[in-house]
Amino acid sequence: MNSPRIRVLIVDDHPVFCDGVAAILQNQSDIELIGRARDGEEAIIQYRALRPDVTLMDLQMPGMNGVDAILAIRATDSSARVIVLTTYAGDALAIRALKAGATGYLLKSSLRTEMIDSIRSVHMGQRHIHRGVAEEIALHVVDDALTDREVEVLRLVAVGQANKQIAAALGLSDETVKRHLKTIFSKLAVNDRTHAVTMAAKRGFIEL
Repeated sequence: MNSPRIRVLIVDDHPVFCDGVAAILQNQSDIELIGRARDGEEAIIQYRALRPDVTLMDLQMPGMNGVDAILAIRATDSSARVIVLTTYAGDALAIRALKAGATGYLLKSSLRTEMIDSIRSVHMGQRHIHRGVAEEIALHVVDDALTDREVEVLRLVAVGQANKQIAAALGLSDETVKRHLKTIFSKLAVNDRTHAVTMAAKRGFIEL
């Protein structure tokens, strides 16, 4: 008697990418694509309706993002198995997704080499994290994470706001903004605002 096929739901707002995933999956005798969703809110609806064995989830989507969708799906079903598919290798974003309940984390560039194995592994109850992402997490595991306030400051720095503008926007004093920036520079091991923004984006604290 044949084993049941692994039923997969894909969540991504790019139809061409979804078509590519579908093409890879259609050649697998033990896996079937049962549904698609374009954003986090639709993912929750589709998950509840289809109850897939494994969900492939993008993180950056219009409307509800992937991390929030994972949280909502896991609140509905604590046994839900979700594999993140993303272009972002940063440790901060990966940690947020894993803390939200993701059981796999893949880069879109590695789909053809890793996706099938990761679906099978996660379906069996194992974790599967892309090696490069795992190395980033290990590299920064002892680093202090940026606080929510520090991320807010950095987001305003990223759009070109000066300290006085940041202070006004966040209801802080100029000196407090300067202290936040000094701490941010130390945590990210950088010396100026430009490098702070670049490093924060690379690690997934902010989006550019």
